[in-house]
Amino acid sequence: MRFLGGRGVNLWYLYHHLPSDIDPFSSENIMIISCGLLTGSSAPAGARLHINALSPLTGILGSSNIGGYTGAWLRTLDIATIVIRGRSQHPVYLDIGPDRVSLKDAAHLWGCDAFETQEQIKKNFTGQKPRVLTIGPGGENLVRFAAVISERDHAAGRTGMGAVMGSKHLKAIVVSKGDHQHLKATRPEQRRAVDAYTTAMRASGEFKVFSRYGGAGYVGWANEFGIMGSRNYSRVGVDDPDKIDGRILQKHVVRPGGCYGCPIQCKADLKLDPSDEKTHTRPEFEPMINLGPKCGLEDVDSVVKLDNLCTRLGLDSTSAATVMAFAMEVNAHGLMPEDLSKGLDLSWGNAQTMETLLHQMVDNKGLGSILRLGVRQAAQEIGKGTSRFAAHVKGLELTAYHPGAIMGTALGYAVSSRGGDYNNVYASLEHSWTEQEAEQTFETKDAVNIKSTRAKGALIRRAVVCNIIVDCLGLCKVPVLSLLRSFNLDNEARLINGLAGDITPILAAGSVTSKDLFEIGHQVADMEKLFNIRHAKEDLKDMLPDRFFTNGTVNGLTREKFETMLKEFYEAMGWDENGIPPEPAQC
Repeated sequence: MRFLGGRGVNLWYLYHHLPSDIDPFSSENIMIISCGLLTGSSAPAGARLHINALSPLTGILGSSNIGGYTGAWLRTLDIATIVIRGRSQHPVYLDIGPDRVSLKDAAHLWGCDAFETQEQIKKNFTGQKPRVLTIGPGGENLVRFAAVISERDHAAGRTGMGAVMGSKHLKAIVVSKGDHQHLKATRPEQRRAVDAYTTAMRASGEFKVFSRYGGAGYVGWANEFGIMGSRNYSRVGVDDPDKIDGRILQKHVVRPGGCYGCPIQCKADLKLDPSDEKTHTRPEFEPMINLGPKCGLEDVDSVVKLDNLCTRLGLDSTSAATVMAFAMEVNAHGLMPEDLSKGLDLSWGNAQTMETLLHQMVDNKGLGSILRLGVRQAAQEIGKGTSRFAAHVKGLELTAYHPGAIMGTALGYAVSSRGGDYNNVYASLEHSWTEQEAEQTFETKDAVNIKSTRAKGALIRRAVVCNIIVDCLGLCKVPVLSLLRSFNLDNEARLINGLAGDITPILAAGSVTSKDLFEIGHQVADMEKLFNIRHAKEDLKDMLPDRFFTNGTVNGLTREKFETMLKEFYEAMGWDENGIPPEPAQC
């Protein structure tokens, strides 16, 4: 079987080498970090690393993705994968350079936040321009949704990979640049392949929007489109979206930026106060909504500061925001125990309380000592029926879209292999494809009607497989799936053949087709589900929380309609009626 790289290679390794029935914080857990096939190459937006381990938050496949420059720097050393086993007796960091791989003492870094850690490390690598993957205090103190951070604005946030690093006493991975150029476009056919891909990306109607505003520029769209979850999903949207629209941050931009080799450059540094030397990074789409409307917060500057605090502390902003929104709704219903709420104003949108809770999570104090466990376990700890306010699937907190308002995303949340998460399925074709494209592919234009449940099983199957391939290639989903809308994988097959022809004997002798890519992605999806079945200790049902089915009150999502979509998804995947794939062929 061919796994390309990144997510596929990681899954294959863990499927065959990770013991079952282990604690994710034990030394037996394996963490694996891999470049995609095109990471560090001349492919535009080829900068991604994929990180996997057994998740301490969900107990199933931990899976997260990060951009920036670290992956490209690894490729200059001719390194594609790092496998981390065991546990150090004391804090260390991994130093990787052109002439060395070694573990170095990190006792002086333990306790530093993610930004301080990088600053301290770079002082010891003058002239080498190292790139750093690090954890903050959240990872050190085993917050179950701790993130891995690079630079000031890149995070492998989901499923607690930072906590796995912390359990291994691995503070950071430092990568100094080498001389190798991975798949550089030098021949005419290679340059043509890269130029065609870049030209198509720039021709997208959304290219200028992403370049100027980043993901933050789509908050207003989500509200107008009627899919934004607010106040812990008890509502859809906000009354005054102008207060939280990320486009108003444009006036504060002092420096744009982005990932290696990406023409979009969707990141930006902000200066909120002209008299203050301090800069912040601009949040992306998810933290803008999760820390904002989901928590009832309508002050955009506060959202920026809270997002940057999450990065410093090394916390996944989506999970952190969701557990805080959960606490606010529990409090609104009068169910929060007084000993936990003592000294806290848990009313909606209290930014000061949110800041306090983030620190409490890291310090294992007060209400934070419960919330740091994730929303599923926090609800179990508090009791009193509060599980009905816990927005998660398989233990992973849901992302920004309200599942009752957009049917394909509702299904995608439920079947995502890492738990409830839009970015693992990224079904943007549900609203970006034309009715003609939908009719041609799914035999009904209703496939791209977000209120319809028709053909959503086949649509989400396509989204799942395409997302896996993008992660295996090391490409960013914004240009591939939002700008190019590449849910046919034709562009990607041409890019592989044109750029990677020298190494594609492993990929059908240099003639990769989109059909080949779909087959590979489908096989990876099967193995991810089988991996979860093997390791799950809690409920693994592909199901949404009950609150999203209550009388079908939000745009008509009933359990019956959902189960019809789920059945169609299983059929499209070739899984049995219980959602179990066939065992993979020997590989």
